Amino acid sequence: MSVSYSDCFSDLLCGEDSDTVFSNGGGEDLPECSSSDIESPFSDIDESIAGLIEDERNFVPGFDYIERFQSQSLSAAAREESVGWILKVQRHYGFQPLTAYLAVNYFDRFLYSRSLPQTNGWPLQLLSVACLSLAAKMEEPLVPSLLDLQVEGVKYIFEPKTIQRMEFLVLRILDWRLRSITPFSFLSYFANKLDSVGTFTAFLISRASQIILSNIQETSFHEYWPSCIAAATILCAANDLPNFSLVNAEHAESWCDGLRKDKIVGCYELVQKYAIALRPRRFPRVLPQVRVMTRTSTVATSDSSSSSSSSSSTSYKRRKLSNSWWSTTDDDKASSD
Repeated sequence: MSVSYSDCFSDLLCGEDSDTVFSNGGGEDLPECSSSDIESPFSDIDESIAGLIEDERNFVPGFDYIERFQSQSLSAAAREESVGWILKVQRHYGFQPLTAYLAVNYFDRFLYSRSLPQTNGWPLQLLSVACLSLAAKMEEPLVPSLLDLQVEGVKYIFEPKTIQRMEFLVLRILDWRLRSITPFSFLSYFANKLDSVGTFTAFLISRASQIILSNIQETSFHEYWPSCIAAATILCAANDLPNFSLVNAEHAESWCDGLRKDKIVGCYELVQKYAIALRPRRFPRVLPQVRVMTRTSTVATSDSSSSSSSSSSTSYKRRKLSNSWWSTTDDDKASSD
């Protein structure tokens, strides 16, 4: 006896017809929705950011985490070495900046909640590999094998099953809360607050991401919450642009509720020294649109060669103006001359 596919899956099919689906159950048609009934998407974004600021404290170590390094119960040098290795692997495989930040976030949250047999050596390296592996699985479309992940001058090579056991331990200590709230959760929002037109938004986000990664080896970075770090780094990136050179912490405080001017200033001063070292030589610049008007000659000449020469000269001038239009930096202008 043959069984058709329709017989096998008949219990999965809905019995309602179109009249039932598009009615409110009593046979009456549902009221139509108008665009005025839908709330503005901007208000939804503002509410989402407010929710992130309210919950961000649950995804960072406690404020006494820094005191443990000061009391030398944790080794700041060992942490700096571990974070430095994570950044090397991030650059080696071209991982997103968020991947590296998440790995360090898992690393710090674990150390805050659980002590290791040693404050340096192989336990920290095993923890670094496990945290980076988890972060890569969260954010990267292609993740290297656990053996291939152990590159860039590691002192120890761990078997995959050893790393997997450490991953489960990290997951248990973090209560499986890997979708952390980070400064990257706020960068796009703050960049658009500063540059609503969107001309420099991509530059601001990219520059702020670089500044964040250059500071995560500093234990003092933990004095500030993710939203404050995002605001300070966007502010730092904005000061590299002539268009936003006058933007200060008071402006940044107005971007959303929950930001404090004094915290932004403190974080800004911390990241500024690294931002200067990372400052690009060329900055994006928008040139004003130039309209070129050509004068039509009303005098006819009998000398065809003169007319051809004049036409060629005009065409050459147009090309020069066209080429200069695509110049985006002063360095490029100097090289073209």
